Amino acid sequence: MKDLQNILSKITKLTTNIEVNYPELYQYLSEDPITIPSDNNPDIDIKIMNEYLESLKQLLKHHIESHKANKK
Repeated sequence: MKDLQNILSKITKLTTNIEVNYPELYQYLSEDPITIPSDNNPDIDIKIMNEYLESLKQLLKHHIESHKANKK
């Protein structure tokens, strides 16, 4: 359970960073209906949350890299 709490903490910090420092990117973090589980009690485990964390990291990395390229 501690691992899941750690991942959730990292997700919270990362999304806060995006909200404060990259507001243009934050608008894309809203839930897409395709990502919302249709089950009443979906299994949200460490693997799924870790994948979500990694996807946020990649989204931010891509955003930063693409904007650096545009500034040159």
